[in-house]
Amino acid sequence: MVREDPMAYEREIRAALEAVEKACRLCMDVQKSLDPIETVQKEDRSPVTVADIGSQAVVTMEILKEFPKDSIVGEEDVRPFRDSPAMTKNILNLVRKHVEHIDKAGLMEAIARGTRDTDSAGRFWTIDPVDGTKGFLRGDQYAVALALINKGKAEVGVLGCPNLPMEIEYPKAGVGCIAFAARGHGAFVRLLGKTDERRLSVDRVCDASKARFCESVEKSHVSHDTHARISSRLGITAPPLRIDSQCKYVTVARGDASIYLRMPKQSDYREKIWDHAAGALIVEEAGGLVTNFRGELLDFSAGRKMAGGTGILATNGKIHRSVLDAIAGLSDRS
Repeated sequence: MVREDPMAYEREIRAALEAVEKACRLCMDVQKSLDPIETVQKEDRSPVTVADIGSQAVVTMEILKEFPKDSIVGEEDVRPFRDSPAMTKNILNLVRKHVEHIDKAGLMEAIARGTRDTDSAGRFWTIDPVDGTKGFLRGDQYAVALALINKGKAEVGVLGCPNLPMEIEYPKAGVGCIAFAARGHGAFVRLLGKTDERRLSVDRVCDASKARFCESVEKSHVSHDTHARISSRLGITAPPLRIDSQCKYVTVARGDASIYLRMPKQSDYREKIWDHAAGALIVEEAGGLVTNFRGELLDFSAGRKMAGGTGILATNGKIHRSVLDAIAGLSDRS
C-alpha cells in the first residue's frame, strides 16, 4: 500500500487483508462447486455451511500467525459439525488448499479459539466468516467480515465481498471486491486479488427525500414494514436496494445508497458484534455515520452481543438527523 501518510495499524490491516482474501477464495470454491453445499442447522435454526467453518478457521490461523497473543471472537463453533466425520474431513480438505500444515486437531483448535472468554474491554478480533449465509446459499451477496476492536471501538475493518461488483450499476468494472478501513485513515476498496485501490466516499445527498435506502433481502431478519414507514415519512420515492450481508455497508460507503436501515423484528433482539463492527467503521471512515435508532454510537465492549438500543442506522452523515427524527416520529405515533 502506498499512501501519503503511514496508516495506523499497518501491520494489522495487511494481515487482515491477506486473511480475508484467503477466506474469500475458500468461499468461492465452495459456491462454485457442482455439489450441493453441505449445511447443518445451529441451535438458533440458522444455517451453517462448510464455508462458514472453513472460512473462520482460515482467518483465525492467519491472524494468529501474525498476532499469536490476540484474542478472537468468532461466530461459529465446533458443535454443528463435530459429530459428522464426513463434514469435518471436507472442511479440512478445503482449509488445506489455503493454509499449510493443518490437521484435524489444528482445525478444531482454530475454531475453538473463537469461542473462549475474551476481555471485551480490551483488544480482540471478531470474525463473521460468511455474513449472509442465506445469500451465499442462493448464490447472491455475502461477505467475509473481520474487525479489530480495542476498548469497545472498531479500529480496523475488512469486508471481502466476492459477488459484489466494484460499481453496482456497471458489473463490467469487475466483480468481487474487498473494502477496508483503519480508524482515522479513511476507507478504501479494491478488486479481490488486486492491489490497486481507491478511496471510498459517501454520497452528497442532503435532502432525505432524494435518498435511496438499503435493507436486508430476508424478511425474517428485519421489519421491512418499519423501514417502509420510515422511508415514507422522509418522502423517499426510490425503491429500496435489497442486498444480503454487510455488503450494505459498502454500498453506503461508496454512495450507491445514502441510508442503511436495520430494525429487527424482535424488540428484545441484541445485535452481534461481528455483524456490524467492520462495516460500521468502513462507513464512518468514508465520511458517514452509524448509530442505533436512538442516535447512540455503536458499542462493541459488552461481549459477543452489542450494548445499547435496537435498530441500526447508517447514513452519509448529512441526513442522519432527519432519519432519526423520522424514526422518533414513528415511536411518538405508536
